[in-house]
Amino acid sequence: MGPLSGITVLEMGTFITGPAAGMLLADLGANVIKVEQTGGGDPFRAFKGGLYSPHFQTYNRNKKSIALDTRQEADRIAFDRLVETADVFIQNFRPGVATKLNVDPARLQSINPRLIYASISGFGPEGPDRDRPAFDTVAQAASGFLRLLVNPANPRVVGPAIADAMTGFYAALGILAALNERNSTGKGRLVETSMFEAMCHFNLDDFTHLFSANEVMGPSSRPHVSQSYVFECSDGKWIALHMSSPPKFWENLAEAVGKPDMLSLPMFESREARIANYENVVAFLAPLFKQRALSEWCNSLTRLEVPHSPVRSSLDVVACDQAQALGIVVEDPEGPFGAFKTIRLPISFDGERADTVTAPPLLGADNAEIVDPLRPQNSEAA
Repeated sequence: MGPLSGITVLEMGTFITGPAAGMLLADLGANVIKVEQTGGGDPFRAFKGGLYSPHFQTYNRNKKSIALDTRQEADRIAFDRLVETADVFIQNFRPGVATKLNVDPARLQSINPRLIYASISGFGPEGPDRDRPAFDTVAQAASGFLRLLVNPANPRVVGPAIADAMTGFYAALGILAALNERNSTGKGRLVETSMFEAMCHFNLDDFTHLFSANEVMGPSSRPHVSQSYVFECSDGKWIALHMSSPPKFWENLAEAVGKPDMLSLPMFESREARIANYENVVAFLAPLFKQRALSEWCNSLTRLEVPHSPVRSSLDVVACDQAQALGIVVEDPEGPFGAFKTIRLPISFDGERADTVTAPPLLGADNAEIVDPLRPQNSEAA
């Protein structure tokens, strides 16, 4: 049970953006029914000859799965009967595909005027890029965000699928707002977002600096201003520091590295000096951090209250004391291929956490329960 208990969501999502939005609603308690094409289902399922890839598992927990072809009359009738009582429909097709599949907003909302219809695209419903295919890296680059991650000296795409996941978050936010409005109006909404728009908004700080200070940010702008660093320790492990502006952080760091007089050096004498001399500060501190192991640095910096963290792997995170204390990892022991583990919803309500999870469904696992009773008999379809 969760805050969205009683809300039924039909998610016809593939890959990440639509499924991510559906997963967020499912994590909050909604009854999310993933509507997949017969045959292979969500293309993200495919993995080593099977249909249960780690990528698919990431964004499809706490859902049910039905396999339908809405171009076929019997399946379309069953689907329409689901639409009649659904609260939300989610799709992330390229423009025009929803109409071909008979799931366009005009048709579905004529069946159910209370339906919140969420449409996610790559570049939005109009404009010269409307029909362009968009994937995570394309959206990051088009919105100006990728530029802030790439090392100009060694340009490589790095990091996870941020644009895909964030677009799902924005779509879920829009759906929640429309559901709230429906409480007073009784009417559904067409909720639209695109990867391009979502990433432009997520990249808001970059645009604010452009508009307010005529400054175009680069990959080093934020770490220079926030005074963020990563250093290698003697055991080859990394430590991250976020020194920000309080002088006490730097005073205590000087004590930790055994250089109590370093703040008298020109490069350290003020926040502005440290920003202007960022690379020199790195060159000064890096050899010092190489002299001791990560655990020694963590003990010293914790005692002196210097903001820091080990640069952890996923294995390190799930094993750390903080993750254990918060119960970050949840498990469904009855997953279709054994125990399914994942990271729980990070939100608590009245001190209660989502400490259970349902493993992502097999393709069409819920057809017998959900679809078969709604399919017309041959005489009815005729």
